[in-house]
Amino acid sequence: MEKLRILTDAARYDVACTSSGSGRGSKPGMVGNTVSGGCCHSFAADGRCISLLKVLMTNKCAYDCAYCANRRSNDIERAEFTPRELADLTIGFYRRNYIEGLFVSSGVLRTPDYTMERLIEVLEVLRGEYRFNAYIHAKAIPGASPQLVDRLGRLADRLSVNIELPSRSSLALLAPEKETQSIARPMALIRDGISEVREQGSLARRQGRRTTGTFAPAGQSTQMIIGATPESDLEVLQLSRALYQRFSLKRVFFSAYLPVNEGPVLPAISQPPLEREHRLYQADWLMRFYQFDADELVDAEHPFLDEQLDPKAAWALAHLDRFPIEVNTAPYEILLRVPGFGVRGAQAIVRARKGQVLRAENLKALRISLKRARFFVTCNGVYEPWGTWDPARGRAVAQACPPPPSTALALVEDPAAIRAALLAGQPGQDRLGNRKRDPRQLSLLDEPGFTEQSPIPVRPVVGHRGERHDVDAWDVPSDVRPAVNPTTVPLAARSLARESA
Repeated sequence: MEKLRILTDAARYDVACTSSGSGRGSKPGMVGNTVSGGCCHSFAADGRCISLLKVLMTNKCAYDCAYCANRRSNDIERAEFTPRELADLTIGFYRRNYIEGLFVSSGVLRTPDYTMERLIEVLEVLRGEYRFNAYIHAKAIPGASPQLVDRLGRLADRLSVNIELPSRSSLALLAPEKETQSIARPMALIRDGISEVREQGSLARRQGRRTTGTFAPAGQSTQMIIGATPESDLEVLQLSRALYQRFSLKRVFFSAYLPVNEGPVLPAISQPPLEREHRLYQADWLMRFYQFDADELVDAEHPFLDEQLDPKAAWALAHLDRFPIEVNTAPYEILLRVPGFGVRGAQAIVRARKGQVLRAENLKALRISLKRARFFVTCNGVYEPWGTWDPARGRAVAQACPPPPSTALALVEDPAAIRAALLAGQPGQDRLGNRKRDPRQLSLLDEPGFTEQSPIPVRPVVGHRGERHDVDAWDVPSDVRPAVNPTTVPLAARSLARESA
């Protein structure tokens, strides 16, 4: 229990709050299953809160990274689980219904290969001896051999390799014992392993054979520390975009820098930049699910996100010449850019308008809020940003006058007034714009209930060697970049594009 106290406390710096991403039913002779609804501090589709045992195998570390609480030179309590102890602890907690999965990481004990061997032994005992069939998220150690990365991927549901810092220069300054290449290579190995197993499974199904074996079926993720170095949000988001496209990541986690150490190369701050972390998560959500690009949310003139306003609303205020849009005719891609419209709301509008002309009351019946969207849309030609939506009056106005030009409407609006109204009405804030929720909360409250398997269209991938990626601060070596087909678009995106057309 003393080891558990030390090593669970040391694991709090690793972010693991995400949907599990893989589904695996119960099997005869095996213990547990994996539900793709969520884990640690998330909720499953049926409303259950999913919990993980989040623990380090050891907080002893051979590295002396300036920002890390477990650095070699820190005088802290140290502990180490044997692989058998950690496996016994996990299965004991699972059988008592304390947990529904395991998140395991480790400090670098002796060498990366030695540490990976011990992590693999933990998973082999769980999967082989205890027949543990539930969710496991494991951290791969940068610098480990490809054979060990492959073995770990065949035992875990999700793998992650922490990128740590947003640029090569920052990594050299704060973690000189780590190299960008030692981080990029395992990420490329995991990407290739996932792709290879999927191709083999697809071929087996076409030939009528059973698929054999899996490799990280829930994909891979990474974590980046924000605020320890001077990189802007523009550089962070450009790096995130490149990581998604080059390594097919499921998620990039942002971790606000916690001032646990002191030193001449570390920033002198009293509080972690939690609000900045929250806005970066929202911007990341827009890039993954709302077809936004990093260069649209921030640019060279404004390299940091607005900490008072969510990124979608800030973008809409900066592009009032494109609004308002008519909900009955606007393409799906444009509906996604309206503040207050989520992915499910935009999809519901596209489906509903096939059989009727949508008015404000119809949107409310679809459970779509107009609290923020009313400044940016017309419903059957009716534009009432400052009034209340009255169904009878809306129909009368729509019949009496045709829809005015959207550019004329945008010119008469006051951006400052719209901004003030959005600040007063955004989720989790009071009328004065003060945040009521804890900004450390990692869930994006605008779209509750989403998992990474939701049928959401994604922006088509562009070639990696194009000019869009030349400005990435964290330059990934060219020999680990995949060959990507720039015309690949998910099926959901193609079907929705046909509906919009």
